Amino acid sequence: MLDYLIVGAGLAGAVFARVMSDEGYKCMVIDKRNHIAGNVYSTEIEGIEVHQYGPHIFHTDHERVWKFINRFTDFNHFIYSPLANYHGEIYNLPFNMNTFYQLWGIVNPEEAKMIIDRQAEASGITVPDNLEEQALKLVGRDIYEKLIKGYTEKQWGRDCRELPPFIIKRLPVRFTYDNNYFNHPYQGIPKAGYTSMVERMLSGVEIRLSEDYIKNRKKYEKIAKNIIFTGSIDAYYEYCYGALEYRSLRFETEILDTGNYQGVAGMNFTSLDTPYTRIVEHKHFRFGEGNKDRTVITREYPVAWQQGSEAYYPVNNERNNRLYEKYKRRAEQEKNVLFAGRLGRYQYLDMDKVIKSMLQLTDELLGKSEDN
Repeated sequence: MLDYLIVGAGLAGAVFARVMSDEGYKCMVIDKRNHIAGNVYSTEIEGIEVHQYGPHIFHTDHERVWKFINRFTDFNHFIYSPLANYHGEIYNLPFNMNTFYQLWGIVNPEEAKMIIDRQAEASGITVPDNLEEQALKLVGRDIYEKLIKGYTEKQWGRDCRELPPFIIKRLPVRFTYDNNYFNHPYQGIPKAGYTSMVERMLSGVEIRLSEDYIKNRKKYEKIAKNIIFTGSIDAYYEYCYGALEYRSLRFETEILDTGNYQGVAGMNFTSLDTPYTRIVEHKHFRFGEGNKDRTVITREYPVAWQQGSEAYYPVNNERNNRLYEKYKRRAEQEKNVLFAGRLGRYQYLDMDKVIKSMLQLTDELLGKSEDN
């Protein structure tokens, strides 16, 4: 009899399995995919680590998370500094003094702030009702039209005026010449790759791949005292209240006969007439390692999600949040099932937030405080 059956061999499931196994509990991890590591799964092509489900840059300001993850890998010192391409014009991201110089030819932070304030005031918006209004109030019309509107509408598959304002609040605006996308003190890419990192995390834990828990629920319920479910919460309950909405992605990966295609790991394409949102050139995550004469790129296409396709981004609008609350209330009545991770909680979570949430969960189950 297992103490814990963990459904999902991604980061959430792997962290839980490692901590509880170390505490002497018998755990098994299953996954319906044919590989471990979930969406951080990576493989080597032409000597280059390729992120199969979109780029993953580890970053955190939480020291406990950083210490935990460093048990399983060494990190390089990669700093994510993507570029935006608008009809061939190149702009630095996140929005900072380099961006403002490229837009307006100004070099003084006060000048940049004056332009943004003037454009924001001209919009006449006091309390934003949607993403477009939030963006105009935050950065003005020039930045919105060139660097936000088209990219966002492609990403979410709807007009910016139909999206909630909170989405755009994640984008940093800086009045310094700083292209570091994240503010966190700990950043990098695993030197041996993400798959190797998760493999070490799951060392000694029984793993079964290509196993669908939903289809074999009765079999697994008989062999485990407790279930940790990191899949979609609505799928677990067979969509009894209706399906939660997501956005999905399609990846188009190419091997090119050139040593350097775009000179940067991430290039965002912000105009609506370019069908993909970004091109990732994977060798730049690890400073050009791999075949010096070849490179691997991935074009990322946002697509509508349908049941059975991969769910990437929860659509946290009012309708879906109300629906999730119904599932959450039902889940809270479960005695031996806990829902975790991005899909189990219907919440977009960066990698460090996934790890932090699982450490907190294991603390609760073990009766420990975070300082222990």
